[in-house]
Amino acid sequence: MATKTKSVYFCGACGYESPKWLGKCPSCGEWNTFVEEKVTVSSSAKKSSKGSKLKTERPVKLSEIELSEEPRIAMPSSELNRVLGGGLVAGSMTLIGGEPGIGKSTLLLQNILSIRNRRILYVSGEESSTQLKLRADRLGKVSEDTYILCETRLENIFTQIENVNPDILIIDSIQTIATDEIESSAGSVSQVRECAARLLRYAKESGVPVILVGHINKEGAIAGPKVLEHIVDTVLQFEGDRQYLYRILRAIKNRFGSTSEIGIYEMVARGLREVKNPSEMLLSDNREEEMSGVAIGVTVEGARPLMVEVQALVSSAAYGTPQRSVTGFDQRRLNMLLAVLEKRARFKLGQKDVFLNIAGGLKVADPALDMAVVSAVMSSNFDLPIRRRTAFIGEVGLSGEIRTVTRVEQRVAEAQKLGFEQVYVPVGNMKGLQFSPTIKVIEVGKVEDLFRSLFSD
Repeated sequence: MATKTKSVYFCGACGYESPKWLGKCPSCGEWNTFVEEKVTVSSSAKKSSKGSKLKTERPVKLSEIELSEEPRIAMPSSELNRVLGGGLVAGSMTLIGGEPGIGKSTLLLQNILSIRNRRILYVSGEESSTQLKLRADRLGKVSEDTYILCETRLENIFTQIENVNPDILIIDSIQTIATDEIESSAGSVSQVRECAARLLRYAKESGVPVILVGHINKEGAIAGPKVLEHIVDTVLQFEGDRQYLYRILRAIKNRFGSTSEIGIYEMVARGLREVKNPSEMLLSDNREEEMSGVAIGVTVEGARPLMVEVQALVSSAAYGTPQRSVTGFDQRRLNMLLAVLEKRARFKLGQKDVFLNIAGGLKVADPALDMAVVSAVMSSNFDLPIRRRTAFIGEVGLSGEIRTVTRVEQRVAEAQKLGFEQVYVPVGNMKGLQFSPTIKVIEVGKVEDLFRSLFSD
């Protein structure tokens, strides 16, 4: 049996392969991401690898291809179905990525335990069968059609796949799986890519949907989901702060649906609970008195409008150099908004500390939240509270103008549904739209007009 050993360098960010070390990856442009791996490949194993049946395809005219609706497997979680685009597509490969301990395994386990009349094979390379049984008991669900396999060798996994013949295959996690054809440790770039490629081939040939779990840390771990994004059909990112209860499931890539949908969960003692109306949970309605520095903005996460609470604190700089601290918002955008207030609205904030926080642990990048941010900052600066049941929708430009935003009708409807009495919107953004008289729509064109309307009384 002829074998060949060679050194290959892989980019940890995108998986680019190079015969020598490079400082900058020519594919993704990242610096110092190349790692060396010793790869030993058997030529005979290449020819006789399991599941490598090659099919000869012939070119087909585009007009001759018949379209058919992709059969989908509906998942028990409506939030997961929303992000997937209606369910799992037969023969697809889905990657769920996120930081360790964020709740990926819990999300999958509580979903597959609720599926009926489907044979599911759950392959775990991290936990024992006893640990998975304890977790299933904690979730309070039992399934007779779920099979647990604790294995890390890919060849053994394919053997058990033939015995079980599952309808859904789950690999938790792909970094723990290794094949004998490549002589490198599990979790390396070459192992992850080869195992994922063979699992993808199995999914396409058998029509069985495959779900992979991948870990990634804040620095972007080598052989994390970034390497697999080009291989899989769908990439879901499960994100959230461990100090908060909320988790967001976001579609980064989806060949069978939209990437604008998100799912919101709350971590509770018995697993993950779907959040049907996140706006009510993100707003603090338990305050008995009005407080300065608080403004309510309407953002859009995916296709869903959310009411978020923006908290600001402005105080005199105690140590000479003013501080700018931001949580859940882009700090560079805050600096831009403060510069607009300084230049266009004549407010002196250069010698004051500014702290900004998006309540609930959410990270928001919607520019339509600009009006709420500047309103909260000036409310704290003047120490004047904003009238309760007031919402803000609008982007602030560099000249101090309030720019129009998208989906303003959905945003105003969300504020109206939650009982808000008035909402500030950009001038001209409400042309042709009418709402119930229960909510007052105030149109503003410049930052000065906004502050005059808020604090003139």
